Amino acid sequence: MHTINDVHQQFAEYFEIPALKPYAYLLSRKLSEGHICLHLDKPVDLTPDLPAFCENMTTGTGPLQRIPLVAKDGSDQQPFVLYGNRLYLQRYFRYETSFLHRIRQFLATENAAMKERLAALETNRTFIAGLFAANTAVVEDSSDPADWQLAAAITGVLNNFTIITGGPGTGKTTTVARILAILYLLDPQLKVALAAPTGKAAARMAESLRNATLPVAEEITEKFRELSPSTIHRLLKSKRDSPYFVHDAANPLNYDVVIVDECSMIDVALFAKLLDAIGRDTRIILLGDKDQLASVEAGSLFGDLCQAQDTLNLFSTERVALINSFITTPGRQLPAAQITTDTSHPLFQHLVELRRSHRFTGHKGIGKFSKAIIANNQEALQGFLISGADEQVMIDQEYSKDMFEQFVTGYSAFIVEKDIRTALQKMNDLRVLCAIRDGDEGLYAINRDIEKILHDKRLIRVNATFYENRPIILTRNYYEHGLFNGDTGIIRYDEDGTLMAWFEDSNGDLKAVLPGYLTEAETVFAMTIHKSQGSEFREVLVILPTAADIPILTRELLYTGVTRAKQKVYVQATANVLSQTAARFVERASGIGARFMEEQ
Repeated sequence: MHTINDVHQQFAEYFEIPALKPYAYLLSRKLSEGHICLHLDKPVDLTPDLPAFCENMTTGTGPLQRIPLVAKDGSDQQPFVLYGNRLYLQRYFRYETSFLHRIRQFLATENAAMKERLAALETNRTFIAGLFAANTAVVEDSSDPADWQLAAAITGVLNNFTIITGGPGTGKTTTVARILAILYLLDPQLKVALAAPTGKAAARMAESLRNATLPVAEEITEKFRELSPSTIHRLLKSKRDSPYFVHDAANPLNYDVVIVDECSMIDVALFAKLLDAIGRDTRIILLGDKDQLASVEAGSLFGDLCQAQDTLNLFSTERVALINSFITTPGRQLPAAQITTDTSHPLFQHLVELRRSHRFTGHKGIGKFSKAIIANNQEALQGFLISGADEQVMIDQEYSKDMFEQFVTGYSAFIVEKDIRTALQKMNDLRVLCAIRDGDEGLYAINRDIEKILHDKRLIRVNATFYENRPIILTRNYYEHGLFNGDTGIIRYDEDGTLMAWFEDSNGDLKAVLPGYLTEAETVFAMTIHKSQGSEFREVLVILPTAADIPILTRELLYTGVTRAKQKVYVQATANVLSQTAARFVERASGIGARFMEEQ
C-alpha cells in the first residue's frame, strides 16, 4: 500500500475536485509556514517536491470561481474562502475578520468619549507635564529627539485602541506607566489587566511597572504595586480539552484597561479570541517590537498592524498642537513634518513608534549593528567583520573554541555564588543563543558542549538529570506553583540537603519547588533565540549554523538575538551566513493591511 508522507498532500487528496487540489496543497503548506492565506496574484514556486497535480496549475482566481467548496464572500459555510485575490481556510478567514471587526468597534466607541477625554487632559495639564518633566535623557544619537513617549501617552489616554511599538530601550513600559498614572488619577477605581503570551513576559512587565519611579501620590504608587500579571490564556481562562475560553464576546473581561506586551509573539487565533473577549468600552494597549520575530503559529498580526500605514507617527494639525502643548522644550516637540491632512486610514493616530533608544546609540555598537541587520545594510554589516571595529559587537567567523570556552566560563560567576538570589541574578548576566535546535550549532549540542567545559573545570558535576547548579528553563506553565513557561531557575540544595529548583518571582522573592514536579524543563546554559524573546542579558553569544540556506535564518531572528544584549554581543557566523541572514526576511501573507482599506 502506497503511503503519502507529505501532510499537505494528504490534506489536498481529501478533496476529490482535481481543480481544487493544487490550491488546497499550497494553502496548507503556506499555513505551516506561518501565512494566514494564499495570495493568488503571486507566482507559484514550482519546487521539485510539489505533487504531480500541481504541475499544470494556473495562477489567478478563475478556477476557484467555479468550485462549490469555495465561498466567494466569506458568508457561506464552506471549507475555503476566496476573498479578493486571497484564498483562506474558513477558520482563518473568520479569525482575521473577527480581529478587524473588533478593532473597528474600538475605534467607533472611543469617538463618543473623545470630547470628555480631551477636557480631562486639559484639566490635568500640570500633572501630565510633571510626569514627563524628567524625560530629557537623550543618548548621543539625537537624530529624532521628539518626545514620542509623551505622544504615545496622549494617544493611549485618548484612544480605546492603541499600539505602541519600539525597539529595546525605547521606553514602552515606561510610557505605559505614565499612561496608567494619568488614568489612575482620572479614576482611582480603574481595573487594569496585564497580560503577555508567556508568564515570564507578563511578570517582567508588572515588575517594571511596579518599579517605575514617577512623581505621583502614594495612592497611585500603591495601585502599581497591586498590578497582577497573567498569561493571555490564564486571563481568558482556558477550558479543559477545548480551543475556546471562558471569556469571549458573550462573557467579556471585566476590566477598564487591558495592556498586552510582546504582541509580536501572538498568533492570529489567540489574537482574535483576545480581542473578542474585551469589552467594547475597554481601553486596550498593545506593546511590542515590530521588527522582532513573529509568532510560531500562523500570523504576524502585530507586524501587519504596524505596517498597515505607509508612514508611522503622522498626526493631524490639532493633535500635534495638543501634544506639543505639553512639551516645554522646543527641541523635543513634534516637528511639522509629522503633520498630515490624509486622515483616511482607520489606524490614523492610533499607532506610535518610539524611536529613541535610551540604551543604544544609532551610530555605533549594538544599536548600529541591529539597525544594519533589520535594514539589510550590507555595507554597514561588512564593517563589523573587521576585528576590533566595535567594542560592543564581535563577529567570530572561525567559530573559535577558545572564544566559546572563555564566554561560557563566565557562568562560573553564578555557580560559585553562595547566595541563591544573587546566583539567579548572575545567571541572567549572560546567555548563549542558538538559531536552531539540532546539528553541531544547535541548542542540544551547544548545551552538551557547555556542560562538558564546566564539568572539566570542576564547576559542575553532571551526574543526574537534575544536578547541582543546573540552570533550567520551564517549557510549560505550572500554575499550581506560580511558575510559567519561560521561567528560568537553578537547581540547588536547601538547608536540609534536599535538591530543589529555585526561582525568583516578580516581587524578587525566592521560590523553591521539588524538581520532580517540573517534568517539562530544559537545560538553559544555551537557549533558542525564539525562547529569548522579551529577555535581556548583559552579554550574549549568538551562534548561527554554518549553512546559510536554512529558511529560519532571517533578519528578524538575528535582530531578536542581538538585541537581547545590553552591553556586548558576540556572533559566531561566517560572513556569508551573516550576509544572507540579513538579506532574508519574514514575509507572511495576510489580508490585514488590504482589508482595512477595502472594507471602509
